[in-house]
Amino acid sequence: MNAYASMRGAALGTLCDLRSDTVTTPCKGMRAAMAAAEVGDDVYGEDPTVTRLEDHLAQMMGKEAGVFFPTGTQSNLAALLAHCGRGDEILVGERQHIRTSEAAGASVLGGIALWPLAQGADGILTAEAVRSAIKADDPHYPVTRLLCLENTLGGHAIALDAIQTAAQAARQAGLAVHLDGARFFNATTALACAPEMLAAPFDTLSICLSKGLGAPVGSVLVGDRDRLAKARRWRKMLGGAMRQSGVMAAAGLYALEHIVSRLADDHARAARLAHALCDTGARARVETNMVFLTLPEAQYDALHDHMARNGVQIGGKSPEIRLVLHRDVDDAALEAAISGFQAFFGQPDSGSPASGA
Repeated sequence: MNAYASMRGAALGTLCDLRSDTVTTPCKGMRAAMAAAEVGDDVYGEDPTVTRLEDHLAQMMGKEAGVFFPTGTQSNLAALLAHCGRGDEILVGERQHIRTSEAAGASVLGGIALWPLAQGADGILTAEAVRSAIKADDPHYPVTRLLCLENTLGGHAIALDAIQTAAQAARQAGLAVHLDGARFFNATTALACAPEMLAAPFDTLSICLSKGLGAPVGSVLVGDRDRLAKARRWRKMLGGAMRQSGVMAAAGLYALEHIVSRLADDHARAARLAHALCDTGARARVETNMVFLTLPEAQYDALHDHMARNGVQIGGKSPEIRLVLHRDVDDAALEAAISGFQAFFGQPDSGSPASGA
C-alpha cells in the first residue's frame, strides 16, 4: 500500500481522526486570538505579535532569541545550515525525523553530510556512539560539526540524563547540539520537567506549534543571537520569510497559554486506548500521546475500512499502526474509537476505565 494511501482526507462524518496530531483545527479561542492579532511586516521585523512569540519562547527555553518559521522542517533545515557549511557533517540518530523524513534537505541544499547513529529501542544515543562517530582531523573525512537529537522520538520521551550524556560527549569534542523538538511539550509533560531544563543542553531548538499544540502552522527556532541571525538569513533564502504573519503567531501564543497544560489529557487518553486494545488481545503499546498497534499485514486493510465505516480514521502501517491522541479527540471520540476496535477484534465493551497499559 502507498505510504499515503490511508492519509488522504478524512471522510465526511468522521468522529475521531487518529492519523496524527497535525490534523487539529483551531478552536474558537484560537481563532479569536488570530482575528484580533496586531500585525506588521515581519520581513522588516515589524510584526509585534511575531516578536512577542519569538521572545516568549526564547525566554521560556532560557535562550537569547527566536525566529518564527512556517514549518518545522524549514526550522530544522535553517538551524543545520546556520551551524554547518558545505562539506561539514552532522551526527543524527538513524530514526530521527531530520534523517528519515525531511528529504535530506541539509545534504541537497547545504552540501552537509548526515551520519546516522544507531539507536536502541528507547531512542537513546550513547556517549560512546557519539564519540566513535566523530571524524579525525583528516582531509579524507568531513568535519563533524553538530549533533542532532529529537525528543519525543516515536512518541517516547527520552530521559534528561540520557540527553545530557549525549550532549556532553558532543560538547567535549567541540560540537554544537541541536534539538528537533517537534513534540517538545509532550516530552516535558511526560518527564515532568520545566521547558528550560530540557532545553538547557542545546545550542538551538526547533519547537513545533502545529502538532499537539493545535496551531494551524508554525515552528520557532530558539538559540543564541548570532546563530539565530544566520538562521533568519537562511529563512529568507528558503522562502520562509512572511509578511503579516502575526495572524499565525497569535495562534502559537494562544497554544502556549492554553494548550500546553492539557497535553496530559492526551497522554491519559492514549493510555486508556492502549489498555482497551490490549483487553481485546491485540498487541499495543503506549508512548506519551501515541499508541502503536501491531497486527498482521494482511489484516490492515480490513481494519482500516472497518474503522472508517465507524467514523474513525487511522494511519498507515510501518510496521506498526500509529494512533495519535490530540486536542480534537475528546472522551466521546475516544469511546467511538474503542468501540470500533472492540467490534473488529470481536470483544464486547469491557467498561474498563483503565489509565495505563
